[in-house]
Amino acid sequence: MSVLVYIESENGKFKKASYEAASYAKGVADQLGTTVTAISINANDNASLGNYGVSKVLNVANDKLAKFNAEAYADAIAQAAKNEDAKVVVIGQTANDKYIAPILAVDLEAGYASNVVELPSSTAPFQVKRTAFTNKAFNVTNISTDVKVIGVSKNAYGLVENNTEASIEDFAPTLADGDFTVNVESVDKAKDKVTIADAEIVVSGGRGLKGPENWGMIEDLAETLGAATACSKPVSDMGWRPHSEHVGQTGKPVASNLYIAVGISGAIQHLAGINASKTKVVINNDPEAPFFKAADYGIVGDAFEVLPKLTEKLKEFKANNA
Repeated sequence: MSVLVYIESENGKFKKASYEAASYAKGVADQLGTTVTAISINANDNASLGNYGVSKVLNVANDKLAKFNAEAYADAIAQAAKNEDAKVVVIGQTANDKYIAPILAVDLEAGYASNVVELPSSTAPFQVKRTAFTNKAFNVTNISTDVKVIGVSKNAYGLVENNTEASIEDFAPTLADGDFTVNVESVDKAKDKVTIADAEIVVSGGRGLKGPENWGMIEDLAETLGAATACSKPVSDMGWRPHSEHVGQTGKPVASNLYIAVGISGAIQHLAGINASKTKVVINNDPEAPFFKAADYGIVGDAFEVLPKLTEKLKEFKANNA
């Protein structure tokens, strides 16, 4: 019996969230006195998982799974869990993971706890701490089923190196036609830029920028910091920026290490989507903007004056510390 962890990849490469899931799985395995087995699908760098405590990797190479399909991926992971007699299955909380997890839980007749932020406080009974109410509170959940599925919140546990020699085995799940009732025709993704989902730093702009012609300030700061760019819902609704950059409760959730909000008032829906970010910096000329109540650092000032100066100072700092 081992702890199974699903390792998500994109174009054959593992994401940071996957290494975090592997780190978490190793922590649970240590509590249970067992080892970690990973399952990866069409990935190229399976050996690297040993750096995070994975003892065995089940490598799935299947052209049918070249494009993401939640039902087929869940079926493959479920078969791996049964093959390994895994009683705990760990998965991340990326957009794809959130589609997979409930299907996987049904396949395994397992209890599913999403948004988990810590290792189990107890394994008998099995208790985990989760965020609730869009990251405004926590709850402790008991999972009483024989098999448990745990969804680990991004940036909650972190990367924990634990060098282990990982053996790699080919694994060929049996995929039925019913796994492919939904087919992906095409995938459009932003290129040559940091994505919001993977970014450690996000620079986000709102209506305070006054128009799309002023977005160069946001992009300049983001490029300086190696950050992703994002926006509030009104900005994407007005067509200033693509919907793919809209963060918030009705957009994409953000769990970055640093979130910089420029000219965003801080509507409750926006705050709900970025509450998981560790450090929030707000730049706004309205000292009564709601965002300041949620901010770790705030600058009351005109973005058109503050942003160029901030970017200039950061460029100077990088040049002097290269």
